[in-house]
Amino acid sequence: MERHRAEFRFYEELNDFLPGNRRKQTIAYVFHGHPGVKDAIEALGVPHSEVDLIVVNGRSVGFDYQLRPGDRVAVYPCFEAFDISPVVKLREAPLRRTAFVLDVHLGKLARLLRLLGFDALYRNDYDDYQVINTAVAEHRIILTRDRGLLFHKVVTHGYYIRSSKAMQQAREVLDRFDLSACVRPFRRCLACNGIIEPVDKQSIAHELQPLTRAHYTTFARCGDCRRIYWQGSHYARLAEKLSRLAAGQTPRQEKAGDGLP
Repeated sequence: MERHRAEFRFYEELNDFLPGNRRKQTIAYVFHGHPGVKDAIEALGVPHSEVDLIVVNGRSVGFDYQLRPGDRVAVYPCFEAFDISPVVKLREAPLRRTAFVLDVHLGKLARLLRLLGFDALYRNDYDDYQVINTAVAEHRIILTRDRGLLFHKVVTHGYYIRSSKAMQQAREVLDRFDLSACVRPFRRCLACNGIIEPVDKQSIAHELQPLTRAHYTTFARCGDCRRIYWQGSHYARLAEKLSRLAAGQTPRQEKAGDGLP
């Protein structure tokens, strides 16, 4: 069977998925017949869920485009901060409701995202299929440290977290999805992801410890798990940290167990 050749070039953070000798340069891809461009992209190591624009010979195409000999293919990462739907539609619709589901490696990030006010589902016993099924059923964006998770064909929106540090991971997510202006701190429950609402102290006084009841006046409660919150001694430090994140400042060096209640 005759062998053909196409040229691929991956841009920006898509190069993170390529071996060092293939990054930021033209890659020769040898093929037989007319394979789909999506299959070729993944064969080269890039998950389709990280791709939002494919340009072949100067024309935008979908994942179902079949490669032809001599094709020049440019592959770009997701542009969630911009609506590129007039250019190409690689998915049925962009996710304008920002909600996440995180894999088992990202517990600290899940708590940080909740502190920042974002809808972030997480359980430490999720397996890959639970993450994927939740993402598909509830139209959530997958956040993962497992590249293989993003190669599943039903996954439409996902992001591979590069850093191993929670604060830097949160900065990645804010930048990647252009969310700094959407930060609404202290509105989600750290324990269950539910919405926190102000609650009258008298209605919960019987549930408070004596010292808490004596020294604090303002309280809030999760509407789902009923956990009670108040502005304790750690509040100012945590608020300052979240403010730095929202402002796009580089997180300070993290220490083990630092920062998250």
